[in-house]
Amino acid sequence: MKNSFCIAVLPGDGIGPEIMRQGYKILNILKKKYFLNIITKEYDIGGIAIDKYGCPLPQKTLLGCQQSDAILLGSVGGPKWQTLPDNQQPEKGGLLPLRKHFNLFANIRPSILYPELKQLSPLKTKIVDSGFDILCIRELTGGIYFGNSDRKTNLELKEFAFDTELYYAFEIERIAKFAFNIAQQRNKKIVSIDKANVLQSSKLWREIVESISIQYPDVQLSHLYIDNAIMQIIQNPVAFDVILCSNLFGDIISDECAALSGSIGMLASASLNINNFGLYEPAGGSAPDIQNKNIANPIAQILSIALLLRYSMKLNVLSNLIYSCVKTALQKGYRTFDIADCSKDYISTDHMGDIIAQLISKEA
Repeated sequence: MKNSFCIAVLPGDGIGPEIMRQGYKILNILKKKYFLNIITKEYDIGGIAIDKYGCPLPQKTLLGCQQSDAILLGSVGGPKWQTLPDNQQPEKGGLLPLRKHFNLFANIRPSILYPELKQLSPLKTKIVDSGFDILCIRELTGGIYFGNSDRKTNLELKEFAFDTELYYAFEIERIAKFAFNIAQQRNKKIVSIDKANVLQSSKLWREIVESISIQYPDVQLSHLYIDNAIMQIIQNPVAFDVILCSNLFGDIISDECAALSGSIGMLASASLNINNFGLYEPAGGSAPDIQNKNIANPIAQILSIALLLRYSMKLNVLSNLIYSCVKTALQKGYRTFDIADCSKDYISTDHMGDIIAQLISKEA
């Protein structure tokens, strides 16, 4: 790692600033105990930026991100800004252009069900008794969300709409190599998701993924159609390790895995470009209904820092340490509101942040 590492911190809206404060606790411990020269600079994005500057992604924020080595995001959006035109809303006018600007083509969504929280999963206990650890890798800048689309009425006054799935070979090659490299660091097993029995784009997807797999003989590759994959994940999530998906299918499967893990407040996310510049954020939203109540779960934000350490800073040992301390906190019975049993007490956002920071400090 270079002498210093600059992180653009974007707390955002809703519970974003609250959970980001817990993230700072973790960063401060890492700086103090491991002498990491991490520099953080805060910028506005989303609704708060609209209120201050009249746009969801101010030039100052974009420039600050360009001058940084990674971005740590809290959350964006809320009811206050939902009536604005699409391109002026926090998500579509702020977060999506940010991803596009940095060409963040690879989205990483770890879905971990800790055995201590197995009762939160909607699946039967016998299916998830030992928990699971699934990593969904989603292509993020191509596919149907970026293809030609429209809604029209023809001469016969029949209304119709269309969305075009478009993938270039290089886009599939890029995300496939990315996934195989990560699989080599895990259990060396990938399931690639497509609909190659129907869609031409999926046929190309499968052919290219197969060709890339030749370069990684130590990784076991299998394929599933999207409809069968949804069923298989529910029936036996423990059988999955790395799941490789197109933009649309990854959108579906990553949310399914999130639901199976019990609480979206536990799930971090990373979006990376070819240079490992990343945007790291909780998988959940701004949750304005619990804003300023000090009950939001900060674990997803803390685990986002663990992902940043792993993928942008290449500090796998410290990344693993954070995951280990989160697990220890759960084993000791600490729970925030979203993961607490109705009959048990829960701790505040601040308290959970303190507990995990203390555990990291003791391990250091």
